Amino acid sequence: MSTSNLNQQFLIEAKAFLLDMDGTFFLGDILLPGALELVKLFNQRGLPFSFLSNNTSRSKLDYIQKLKDLGVKEEDARVYTAGDATIAYLKKHHSGSKVFLLGTPSLAESFRAAGISLSDNHPDLVVIGYDTSLTYARLSVFCSFVRQGLPYIATHPDVNCPMPGGPVPDIGAIMSLVEASTGRKADVVIGKPNPGIVYALAEEWGLEPKEMVMVGDRLYTDIALGETSGVRTVLVLSGETRREDLANAKNQPDLVCENLTDLTWDIIN
Repeated sequence: MSTSNLNQQFLIEAKAFLLDMDGTFFLGDILLPGALELVKLFNQRGLPFSFLSNNTSRSKLDYIQKLKDLGVKEEDARVYTAGDATIAYLKKHHSGSKVFLLGTPSLAESFRAAGISLSDNHPDLVVIGYDTSLTYARLSVFCSFVRQGLPYIATHPDVNCPMPGGPVPDIGAIMSLVEASTGRKADVVIGKPNPGIVYALAEEWGLEPKEMVMVGDRLYTDIALGETSGVRTVLVLSGETRREDLANAKNQPDLVCENLTDLTWDIIN
């Protein structure tokens, strides 16, 4: 059963949906309940939608392929990641700069494909992503550049990444280690709850953010978008957040659902 903090009429009036992936649509390599049914409902009603992910351990193409492998039709695998948003930020604000990237080979390839120059020796700035290939040696070099005062950018703020066996440390946990070692926080954090992702899609769809609904499992990223961008929000309890976490949470959703099956039911009814 879902629990509404406000009138659920906003679900009926919604003109577009934004879907988180990790912990919302799938968990690890497991499709979560109601996932494909919700996409089918969006298509039946002609509602625009896009998958958003803060997880930068994979590229957009990786996610598109993963969605297809899980049964999502190719035309429905519309993905925008924090990696994409970071690339857009770098090209706009640090064009031509050399970047030391603490990230997976997949993220590095995405940067290179976008024309961003990567350098391990004489970078102009540093970028940290969710690096599942992290080594102590590269972490040490990264911290050295941070201590030198180079601009320090993070792709997203997530502390944990939900997995079937339980959460594992995400970029936010690594950033805490960097801060403890260097005394510096990231100068800029991209990705949810940064509102730029919402604004870009709203412009593409010709909508106002208030006409869009964000569906996700994290209070401090997915649900925080309600405050930063003005979208309505639905929290699903299939990922990181537990119902008891809501009691003292700063960011409160407009609706709480156990999973996407409950959300589909609420939209229909």
